[in-house]
Amino acid sequence: MDSARIQIVAVALTGGLFFLVFELVRRRRLMERYALLWLFATAVLLGLAVWRGLLEVVASTVGIVYAPSALFAVAFGFVLALLLHFSLVISRLADQNKVLAQKLGMLQERVATLEAEAVAGTQREREPARVTRDLTITR
Repeated sequence: MDSARIQIVAVALTGGLFFLVFELVRRRRLMERYALLWLFATAVLLGLAVWRGLLEVVASTVGIVYAPSALFAVAFGFVLALLLHFSLVISRLADQNKVLAQKLGMLQERVATLEAEAVAGTQREREPARVTRDLTITR
């Protein structure tokens, strides 16, 4: 009876996680490419939770005596894989962010230079022209 209760809890938790991922995608809080990773991991865990025989085969192959513990070991493996994937994504985004910040700095410098040149040009146009003795016009 105890193992049946654990199996029911495992199925309920993984089913809830499956529904949560779908809901986050529907609300556009989770991108589809990341949702695929989560859905795959949840589907594997749900399959192992429902199909007790497969879970026991996986547990005995790995050397785990208590089969429900294998479910947690598999879940831990998926969590590690997801963390590695997200670390790679964050590293790539940090590099892109640095390049964008550098380009933004160069653009701001260019805009400031052009604005200074424009202000200097309008000030020269506003100064009254002076005629010197040799009849040349200076500003």
